[in-house]
Amino acid sequence: MASRAEGTSDRNLRRVVGASVIGATIEWYDFFLYGIVAGIVFNKLFFPGDDPVVSILLAYTTFAIGFVARPIGGLIFGHFGDKLGRKSMLVLTLMIMGVATIAIGLLPTYDQIGLAAPILLLLLRVAQGIGIGGEWGGAVLMAYEYAPENRRGFFASIPQIGLALGLCLSSGVTAVMSLLPEEQFMAWGWRVGFLGSVLLVAVGMYIRLRVAETPEFEEVKSTNTEAAIPFIDMIRNYPKNIVLGMGVRYIDGVFFNVFAVFSIVYLSKYVNLPRTTALLLVTISAAVMVFTIPYFGALSDRWGRPKTYAIGSLLLALSTYPAFWLMSSGSLPLIALGIIVPFGVIYAMCYGPEAALFSDLFEARVRYTGISFVYQFSGIFASGITPIIATYLLAEGDGLPWYVCAYVVFAALISMVSAFAIRVPAPSQAYAGAPLTRVAAPGSAR
Repeated sequence: MASRAEGTSDRNLRRVVGASVIGATIEWYDFFLYGIVAGIVFNKLFFPGDDPVVSILLAYTTFAIGFVARPIGGLIFGHFGDKLGRKSMLVLTLMIMGVATIAIGLLPTYDQIGLAAPILLLLLRVAQGIGIGGEWGGAVLMAYEYAPENRRGFFASIPQIGLALGLCLSSGVTAVMSLLPEEQFMAWGWRVGFLGSVLLVAVGMYIRLRVAETPEFEEVKSTNTEAAIPFIDMIRNYPKNIVLGMGVRYIDGVFFNVFAVFSIVYLSKYVNLPRTTALLLVTISAAVMVFTIPYFGALSDRWGRPKTYAIGSLLLALSTYPAFWLMSSGSLPLIALGIIVPFGVIYAMCYGPEAALFSDLFEARVRYTGISFVYQFSGIFASGITPIIATYLLAEGDGLPWYVCAYVVFAALISMVSAFAIRVPAPSQAYAGAPLTRVAAPGSAR
């Protein structure tokens, strides 16, 4: 199958990539806003209790539920994305995510409606998870399937910037609202970020409705080669790629949630760094990633995506202990160095090439389902339970982060080995229809 239909202009490519990154930014903003607020607001307003550690764990449990719901969204929207098209699913997922986020901003607290408050919060988190579960795969595929074959790493990395921009916006908004007196922040300040999502959703819907379907999917439709049941086709033909993809994903989820979510609680509670300052450092790291993500995406077009990802995983393993040693120093410049360099720079070496790496693993006829399943199902253990594990390991370490670091290193080594084991086809062979694990790419790792 052709990777790019004749007559597809650079203008169309720019429009598609722009729509993907803006939509992804909105989705990640909504999703991360919950994660940031969970450990500093929801544990007090929706899960009150005598033990603050238990309250934080309960709040992070609802955070994890969103990751459990993501594979459901990935399978639902992946199925219809492979059957009906990428564009329509992107519009629907954006609407689901936006409505759920705005509703969280309007939700009464435990003191106001009792047990109904955490139950409703849980249901809305599930809706968020379903929305983002279908969003990610569609957003990166729009860019990947429109791009020239020799630049797919770069163009597929651009929607990945949505993660950085979404995190930057969500942590930035929370940091600004944290400047309010604590009583006002807890009463209404935290809600502003959730309610503000309505403006972002309106912009995103306008842009997404103006883009066309991808050339590769149009060719699948025109040749009547759609999979009858994409999930079954994926499981039958790509079992090795699924397992390796989930292994690769491990360090992405673990590292991100340790540095973007858990670190804020760690720094504010154990290092006595003001919460606003911790949020600001995460925001700066996210701003740096806006530039480093596409850089490493482009680098993967030259080095090969498995090799780039494997090296990035190794560097993340090597940076973890020094990063937390710097954070534990109490010195603001050293804390900033310990967050911004590993998270803003090194992490992007994995996250930048990731979308194209996963897309390489599957044919167009099952690609939406395949990349959504790999990314979202692995997110349950890679991302969803990481704050819970990190909180437990920190308590076991009497407030010292070294057990947490060991867990991060363990995840990084698994991802490194998985990346080295991946075999993807050369561009000219990418859509021949054979299982992709049988063909080795020139220049790819090992």
